[in-house]
Amino acid sequence: MSKKSSKRFLIWMLALVLGAVLGTLGITQLNNFFNFIAAVYTRLFQLVAVPTIALALTTTLAMLGAKRDTGRIFLHTIIYTLLTTAAAAIVGVILYKVIAPGNLPGELINQGQSEVPVNLGNISYYDHILQVVPNNILTPISSGNVLSILLISAAVGLALAALKDSENIQQLTKCINGLQEVLFALIKALVRALPLGIAAFAAQLSAQLSAQVSAGVIVGSLGKYVAVVLGGNLLQFFIILPLFLLANKINPLKVFKGMLPAVLMALFTKSSAATLPVTVASAENNLRARPEVARFILPICCTINMNGCAAFILVTSLFVMQNGAIALTWPVILLWILISVVSAVGNAGVPMGCYFLTLSLMSGIGAPIGILGIILPIYAIIDMIETAVNVWSDSCVCAIVDKKLAK
Repeated sequence: MSKKSSKRFLIWMLALVLGAVLGTLGITQLNNFFNFIAAVYTRLFQLVAVPTIALALTTTLAMLGAKRDTGRIFLHTIIYTLLTTAAAAIVGVILYKVIAPGNLPGELINQGQSEVPVNLGNISYYDHILQVVPNNILTPISSGNVLSILLISAAVGLALAALKDSENIQQLTKCINGLQEVLFALIKALVRALPLGIAAFAAQLSAQLSAQVSAGVIVGSLGKYVAVVLGGNLLQFFIILPLFLLANKINPLKVFKGMLPAVLMALFTKSSAATLPVTVASAENNLRARPEVARFILPICCTINMNGCAAFILVTSLFVMQNGAIALTWPVILLWILISVVSAVGNAGVPMGCYFLTLSLMSGIGAPIGILGIILPIYAIIDMIETAVNVWSDSCVCAIVDKKLAK
């Protein structure tokens, strides 16, 4: 790592520590200030997230088109996405068996029923698919529907590649490339100002954690459940994903240092999509990943590569089914490993996406969804860790595929 990169890394870490310390002081005015700064940064990155997804994928496919590299990049991305996501689910199962959370009291589950968001459990599998298929261009952009934006961008990019000999198409492609250059200049400026955002987000997180600990929310069987979810995510982050990098002869520490801004942004925003501008910028500037690889892989990964989500869906489903007197035999567990992986791949990279999807799955089989109401107060912390794992996994997949294609 260069001297400049080391200095930047040190500044990020100091901002993280400073924010965390200030957040524990419990000063209302200071917390309000940090909440304001965090909200500003979240809004700004959400502002550039949608055009980043759309332009990055469109321009990359317009350039690569039907070339052999396009298929290779996509194939490697899918393979490592499925491998890392399945690994996360398997780690979750192993921890669930080892820690063995017990059942919650029936009265507590009934109380939790009132906290479950209304009507969200009535969404069918067909509804999830229909939400991806756009009926106009503006709605996916205005609503931030990542999967729909991905679909439209891919279609437009491939169309531009197919018509590349047309003079009008060449002019249009130059215009789109120009817009992307402007966008990445804005993202670069936001990343330079990120230390202030990191301090604000860290203060916000430490204040939330202090409140949760003071309230004594995580106890008994619920505490064991949380230990399984968070423990699985931490093992995936610090052990499993670095092993994938080492297997491909890549230094995990180097990748982590380079992608730290994206991981921190993911931790605090709880959205892979909102973090995407930082993820792409970090991959290109710090890891020196080729733009045609990073701008193709990362928009796809932020949508389908959901390691943390797969672990949450599986562990939570097992916990809810266990409390609903459903026998957790190995055939049932193996089936739900498959369901969690497929569901995570189809889940949108937005805050609480995994929670709503799990609620829908459990409602569909008639399990006691009141448990989701009990989990809701602590889900904000779980969601932070999940999203950080998701973006770290995206970073690892990008680093691995970029190296493979360089051979």
